Amino acid sequence: MKKQPAIIVPKEKKEELLAAIKRYYSEAQGEEIGDLKATLLLDFVTEYLAPEFYNQGVSDACQYMNELIDDVLSLQK
Repeated sequence: MKKQPAIIVPKEKKEELLAAIKRYYSEAQGEEIGDLKATLLLDFVTEYLAPEFYNQGVSDACQYMNELIDDVLSLQK
């Protein structure tokens, strides 16, 4: 049974990302890759890397909001 990815990418966005991966390989690596290889790479990134980036974003947002709350609390008399 295939594990569902932690982050779901809508079909239209997935097509854009696959095109970007294929373009990257073509331009940066000088290698043409097919849909299967690009899909496997995107699935890997989505399953293993994207959650780490997402969690870092949540952590950064939480820290920022805490700093804003501290600023508001400093207005107390």
